[in-house]
Amino acid sequence: MTISARKAQILAIDAGGTMTDTFIIDDNGDFVVGKAQSTPHDESIGLLNSARDALTYWGTTVEDEFPKLLAGVYSGTAMLNRLVSRNGRKVGLIVNKGMEDFHRMGRAIQAYLGYSYSDRLHLNTHRFDPPLVSRECTKGITERVDLFGNVVIPLYEHEIEPAVSELLEQDVEAIVISLLHSYKFPVHERKIRDLAKEVIKKAGKDIPVFASVDYYPVRKETHRTNTTIIEAYAADPSRETLSKIDSMLQDHGADFDLRVMASHGGTISTKANELARTLVSGPIGGVIGAKYLGEHLGIRNIACSDIGGTSFDMALITQGDLSINTSPDMARLVLSLPLVAMDTVGAGAGSFVRIDPNFKSLTLGPDSAGSRVGVCYPDGGIDTVTVSDCHVVLGLINPNNFLGGEVKLDPKRAYEAVKKQVAEPLGLSVEDAAYGVIDLLESQLRNYLESMILGKGYSPSQYVCFSYGGGGPLHTAGYTKALGFEDVMVPAWAAGFSAFGCGAADFEYRYDKTLDLNVDPDAGDESKLKAGKELQDAWDELMEKVAVEFEKNQFQREDVDFRLYFRMQYQGQLNDLEIEAPISAFRSVSDWESLVESFEETYTRIYAKAATSPELGYSITGAIIRGVVEVAKPRISEEPLVGEKPPGDAFLGQRDVYWKGEWIKANIWEMEKLLPGNKISAFAILESPATTFVIPPGFEATLDGHRIFHLKELS
Repeated sequence: MTISARKAQILAIDAGGTMTDTFIIDDNGDFVVGKAQSTPHDESIGLLNSARDALTYWGTTVEDEFPKLLAGVYSGTAMLNRLVSRNGRKVGLIVNKGMEDFHRMGRAIQAYLGYSYSDRLHLNTHRFDPPLVSRECTKGITERVDLFGNVVIPLYEHEIEPAVSELLEQDVEAIVISLLHSYKFPVHERKIRDLAKEVIKKAGKDIPVFASVDYYPVRKETHRTNTTIIEAYAADPSRETLSKIDSMLQDHGADFDLRVMASHGGTISTKANELARTLVSGPIGGVIGAKYLGEHLGIRNIACSDIGGTSFDMALITQGDLSINTSPDMARLVLSLPLVAMDTVGAGAGSFVRIDPNFKSLTLGPDSAGSRVGVCYPDGGIDTVTVSDCHVVLGLINPNNFLGGEVKLDPKRAYEAVKKQVAEPLGLSVEDAAYGVIDLLESQLRNYLESMILGKGYSPSQYVCFSYGGGGPLHTAGYTKALGFEDVMVPAWAAGFSAFGCGAADFEYRYDKTLDLNVDPDAGDESKLKAGKELQDAWDELMEKVAVEFEKNQFQREDVDFRLYFRMQYQGQLNDLEIEAPISAFRSVSDWESLVESFEETYTRIYAKAATSPELGYSITGAIIRGVVEVAKPRISEEPLVGEKPPGDAFLGQRDVYWKGEWIKANIWEMEKLLPGNKISAFAILESPATTFVIPPGFEATLDGHRIFHLKELS
């Protein structure tokens, strides 16, 4: 295709803590990846730089291509950073009288979330994070509803105006309302919401009010309250960040509604009511990209592994399905958000390396240098050694090729820092100390990955491992070694894989509602029909919410593919399962039998047939609606194989690399010039402007027709 014939259609963005990746897709599904350093003070700058980098590969510019774009999808960490750093709005909270301390106290699990086992045990390392809303900004109002939704104590409406006025006197910037069991009886919360708005208007102020039932009508008061507070504290203010990005895009000719990657795996509008669903968006994109690529390649069991500058993110796709966690935790808070189940460890290419003063042992992370990479970064500002400094010392990465040569790393500074901070305290040579850091990192990542898979009752031999992220290909061989995966795959676009996933994600809204529908094992048709009607009523209510959200982006109800889901468990059990309904609507007793049959089939697959317990009866614990609108997605390339021998112009020469106690010559290849069918033997390093792929002794890699490398461990 000639350059003039290119027509960019989709812009996918992954603004991470270290790098901002852009993934631009044209009208044929072909794509190009760009990379630039993140600019946390104004993410639009890093995004623009990354897009410019991507379009250089097509020989075109942002000014030429942005006006052609039909859609843009964003994922980033700005909201999460605002939450973690406790740099959000000043929020006021209204709860039941007598419950004013429950947010401050939190759930017991919040006392040790994010801590290592040893840190949980010792008082000198154990601390409680301050609550998002102070006790002084929490007010109680008399009312009580029981768990069945019955009003036990009516709402004392005369207490509302004084409570709101006191919060306004404290200059709160938003008000959150969360009452016990309001998901079963929302009337009181909405009454407080409406009266609060009147008081705010009377006071001449303009601040938002968030009632939990308008956002997250689900059980578990602490989870629901935390999530609604985050909506007011961090999510709603992040609309400003998204607005800046949108303005930058418009200034450069773009004309589309920017979408954001959501925690459940779809994308939603920046105008969405529940923006807290985008709290964790970046890593989700990688998992969605893996699912999309797996569907194209016919791979149903995938172990996702993503190494960036700050973290190692893992997830499992089993039988083509993602696991959804409805009560995740984030920033040491338990939440009520549907989140693609992932495990995250603070270990990445930019993780700080320190010596424990008590035990003289190496410790990695969990904090990192972020966009400044390490001591080797030319402008300084980082004094602590990072994993990337060790890469430079060992010769694993080319200091003159960082971001395609835009930034020149300083090997001398890296060497001196590793020598002073790591090698000398341990009594090792600089090279052995640096190699020890890499070996420790990879063994830790290997343990994390294996534990995640074994902990869910599976074996690595049942899965294909996808390795991606800017730092993934550097360490793929190290953290997959001896685990016995069916295959290990590294996409040539690994550095922008999360952005690729954003481009592959559906435009989708998801809404959940808690239900308590119990049907005994010997129940008659009347009970089954009653439960079915309540389930259908909940689906109808959620369907309306989804339709309203799509209308904000000019999509009518008939444009939306509504997908019905439900959560069910045997009566008395603690954990339920999320299942796609095999029916389009509940109309008869036979529909109830279909729901039960789907539940038991899923239960048998996840646990065992012998574990089914129909004699206990059934409980439907939740209704879910997912509304999807089809959008353009990237095309997976299909190129013919040309043979095992790489082309001569792909060879860049050799470089000395320190490996297992000795300096050896590594063959350096230009990744973009390798052709399908090419086989690369060790020791080899494949260089790309955005990442580096290391093939150490005992491994070889073959590039297939989809531009995916298959890393094979030789026996």
